[in-house]
Amino acid sequence: MKKINPWIASVLMAAGLAAAAMPAQAADLLKVAIGQRGNWDTVVAQLGSDAGIFKKHDLDLELLYTQGGGETMQAVISNSVDIGVAAGTIGVLGAFQKGAPVRIVGAQATGAADFWYVKADSPLKTIQDATDGTTIAYSTNGSSTHSIVLGYLNAYKLKAKAVATGNPSATFTQVMSGQIDVGWSSPPFGFDALAANKIRILAHANDVETVKGQSIRTLIAHASVVDAKASQLQRFMDAYRETIEWMYKGDDALKAYAAFAKTDLETARKIRDEFFPKSLIDPDKMSGLDSLIADGIQFKAMSQPLTADQLKTLIRIPARN
Repeated sequence: MKKINPWIASVLMAAGLAAAAMPAQAADLLKVAIGQRGNWDTVVAQLGSDAGIFKKHDLDLELLYTQGGGETMQAVISNSVDIGVAAGTIGVLGAFQKGAPVRIVGAQATGAADFWYVKADSPLKTIQDATDGTTIAYSTNGSSTHSIVLGYLNAYKLKAKAVATGNPSATFTQVMSGQIDVGWSSPPFGFDALAANKIRILAHANDVETVKGQSIRTLIAHASVVDAKASQLQRFMDAYRETIEWMYKGDDALKAYAAFAKTDLETARKIRDEFFPKSLIDPDKMSGLDSLIADGIQFKAMSQPLTADQLKTLIRIPARN
């Protein structure tokens, strides 16, 4: 066998050592604000990140949880984060019309699993019983729960008062202490109280007929992110879609969700299978825009409809690969 020249061997060894000493190329970092910790529809980025799916797409995620869609949108508009999860669509439409540098990069929820409830001994039997002086909770201004409550007021001609109460936990405290008459929640929060007969469900989000076909919450990004981080955004959406596929196959994702949400496997399965059909969290299509815009104008979040060119600028969903 021919011997390798000692000088060449030393060069090859040095090159090998240098390559070994070089750090692996770091994954791109994206900062993500998420409205409502623990909901099945808002946990996609968390579960996908924990399972290594986003890492496979060369992304690291820094996750920040907010009190609701309004806070999430503000974090994006201020450029504090790159992407926002579960921002209320009507709030986003209104902010864009007023000149905010926000873009829709995906649908987050079409229809909703949120529900409204009262204390077990409340005299209210249906949401239509919410008369003058009744207080009805929503999370934050501009959130999807805000638009749903406004939808109740409009659909049933109610003169109740809509009140921002923050997340489900904070809302529950206000209901049980008598500060708020009708609280809001999203599975799994509130299941224990329902089982213990502490509260009763008064209404579901999808009781408002138009909500069923509306993409009421969105994935959003700052306009500069869409322009300057197109590759990262494309990979984020690729990983997001891949995570959704995984979440509806087998029990691995259910076990991860149960651990994260501090619930049991069967409750996790009930949440997914009974409250969140896969179509609800499909990110690829914004549905019901005409009725969302009409609601936005009626609720005074918008002054007039957006033009076709404005919608083209606003909605920038990366193509599915």
